[in-house]
Amino acid sequence: MSLAKNVEFLSRLPKLNGFNGFNGFGAYGFISNFNYRGPLVEVADFGPNPGSLRMFSFVPDTLRKKPALVVVLHGCGQTAAGYDVGTGWSDLAKRYGFALLMPEQRASNNANMCFSWFNPADTAREQGEARSIRQMIARMVRDHKIDPERVYITGLSAGGAMTSVMLATYPEVFAGGAIIAGLPFGIASNLREALSGMMQPSARSARELGDLVRGASNHRGPWPKLSVWHGTADRTVSPANANEIVKQWLDVHRLPAAPMSTGIVDGYPHQVWWNADGATTVESYTITDMAHGTPLGLASNEERYGAEGAFLIEAGISSSYHIANFFGLTGRVRQPEAVTVESPSAKLIPAVSPLSMSGPDLAKGLRPLPAVDRRPEPPHQQRPRRTVDVSAVISRALAAAGLTK
Repeated sequence: MSLAKNVEFLSRLPKLNGFNGFNGFGAYGFISNFNYRGPLVEVADFGPNPGSLRMFSFVPDTLRKKPALVVVLHGCGQTAAGYDVGTGWSDLAKRYGFALLMPEQRASNNANMCFSWFNPADTAREQGEARSIRQMIARMVRDHKIDPERVYITGLSAGGAMTSVMLATYPEVFAGGAIIAGLPFGIASNLREALSGMMQPSARSARELGDLVRGASNHRGPWPKLSVWHGTADRTVSPANANEIVKQWLDVHRLPAAPMSTGIVDGYPHQVWWNADGATTVESYTITDMAHGTPLGLASNEERYGAEGAFLIEAGISSSYHIANFFGLTGRVRQPEAVTVESPSAKLIPAVSPLSMSGPDLAKGLRPLPAVDRRPEPPHQQRPRRTVDVSAVISRALAAAGLTK
């Protein structure tokens, strides 16, 4: 089908309930045909709502001191509840003590439940859907004493593109963001440009892309940090968009194009850039051979968050957990002091709590680092290792194995 015919077809989207705005799957996707809300609670009144969105939230019984807030934006053909079940964000919030905000599109706005990431009336500061989401955040901060320095945002597909919008138009609100199978900010202002950008992003310099973000507000820093995720087999949003997003935010942060560190995480390429203070500022995950969707898998703690469904893909890596870790939300979990093991050789492994590694004392203007950051650091910023009493560790291991008292 030609581009012109695609545009003509998409122009009739409000009349086509069977098309999700990104591909030909069903309009409501994973479990959203059911009136299911799970742990999410709808908040009816959060102030001006020019975008006519719905607000859903989850606040666990126990919040951390100075709790963080994560804003999660679903993709086309999804609901807030469906995407929460698929990605496991409310389970993560309960486990790690942070609050969750999940805005939801209305079918009356878009029959395919897509956020309007390319509509100028919804993507400008203090206008449309962008302002509605900002009002929801203000309500959460006020009601639950959220630390305003610990507000984060993530989203998939159209939700990922809307994440780009929020980071650009309200950069002072967010400490960080994560974009999954999304698009850079400002590359489209109408349906034709949106479709073209999804299929093949136009060639723009890093400076041009960065200027789009800098021109969206009067803010001049510090800027939110960013994690970018994309599958190489995505036929809905071109994987080249991930490179454009990274290029856009590297320019905003004044960082070089070449990654400062490369490695493999859970089997997938991972690139990292850090700032002058040694804090990871931009990172990118390339999920080899994965189609359009959010990657799922076991977390580093061997727990599973989320469940497979439409655009929720088992890939052997838990994007939700890694994103929460990138936001600095997973580093204060108390670990068991001893582990029961069956293998005789395994009994000789010391069963001790991990050493805590405190990060540098950053100025308040900088965003907080995770309490335990496993990402590479520049040599001049590496933290000193704590001395370990080897004899005590061996004694504890032998005692745990039952070989000594």
